[in-house]
Amino acid sequence: MSTQTIEFIRPAKQPATQRWSVDEVEALFKLPFSDLLYRAQQLHREYFDPNAVQLSTLLSIKTGGCTEDCGYCPQSAFNSSGVEDRKMLEVEAVVEAARAAQQKGAGRFCMGAAWREPTEEDMASVVEMVKAVRDLGMETCATLGMLNDEQTEQLRAAGLDYYNHNLDTAPEFYGNIISTRDYQDRLDTLERVRKAGMSVCSGGIVGMGESLTQRAGLIAQLANMDPYPESVPINNLVKVEGTPLAQTEDIDPLDFVRTIAVARITMPEALVRLSAGRQQMSDAVQALCFLAGANSIFYGEQLLTTGNPDVEKDRALMGKLGMYPLTEKH
Repeated sequence: MSTQTIEFIRPAKQPATQRWSVDEVEALFKLPFSDLLYRAQQLHREYFDPNAVQLSTLLSIKTGGCTEDCGYCPQSAFNSSGVEDRKMLEVEAVVEAARAAQQKGAGRFCMGAAWREPTEEDMASVVEMVKAVRDLGMETCATLGMLNDEQTEQLRAAGLDYYNHNLDTAPEFYGNIISTRDYQDRLDTLERVRKAGMSVCSGGIVGMGESLTQRAGLIAQLANMDPYPESVPINNLVKVEGTPLAQTEDIDPLDFVRTIAVARITMPEALVRLSAGRQQMSDAVQALCFLAGANSIFYGEQLLTTGNPDVEKDRALMGKLGMYPLTEKH
C-alpha cells in the first residue's frame, strides 16, 4: 500500500478482524512526520486523556546469571557486562520497594527476574510477592520468562494483573539477537497468559540494527495479536559494554518517535510505554513521543539494571507539559 492510499479509519474497539500487513505498517512509518503524528494524536485523544500518563515502577527481584543469550542484555551469563548473579529478593524487600514507588505516584509495580523460566520454588516466592503488592492497592505485573499452564494459573490465582513478555523484534530478525529461545516460545507463553485470563504487556526493542521493514514487522506482529496487548513497551536499545550490541549505531530520535506513533495507530487502545532508553532522550524527544501517543512510562531511578530518569526530573517534565499521573483526577 502506498502512502498516498492510506486513509484514516476509526477502528472498532479492539478489532479482532483488523489485520496489518508489514507493508501497511511500513507505509505508516514512511508518512510525512506531521501527518503521522496527526493521525496518532487523533486516535490517542479518542481513547485516552491526552495529558494523563500511567506510571509504572520496575524492580529486579532476581538479578544476573540468566541462561539466555539475548545480545542486548547485561544480565545474560553469556555476556561480560559485570552484572553479578544475585539471589532472589525477600518478599519484605519487594513490598518495601513497592510501597516507596506507590508513595511517589506509581500505580503499577512490575517485578522482573533474570532466568529462562521459574522453578517451583521460584514460583512460591513470586506468588507471595504478587499477593503482598496487590494488598497495597497497586496493579501488579511480572516478567519471569517462559511459563507453563500451571504457572500461569498460579499467577492468575495470586491476582497478577499483567504479564510482561516482550517479542523483542520481528520474527525474521530474532535469530540475530537470541539463539537460546525460539520466537514461537514467546508466542506460546503469551497465549498461555491470555488463556489464564491475565492482561498482556508485550513490546520490543528498536535500535538493535534492524531494518525499517523489520521494525514494521515487530509492530505488525504485536498489532495482529487477538487481542493486541493492553500494554506495549517500546524500548530504545541501551548499549551496555560487554554485550554484543554495545557498538550498534544509534537509531535516529525521530525514527524512535515514529515507532511510538505507529504503535499508537495500530494499537489504539493500548498503553504505549516509553521504556528503556529514556535516560538518553532529551525532554524535547520525550515530548514528541507523548505527542505521538505514548501514555505510559517506567518511573523511578533504575529499571532492571540500567538507569532511568529520576522521579524529580520526570515530575518536572510532566509539569512543563501540563501532564499528570493517570491515577490523579483532573
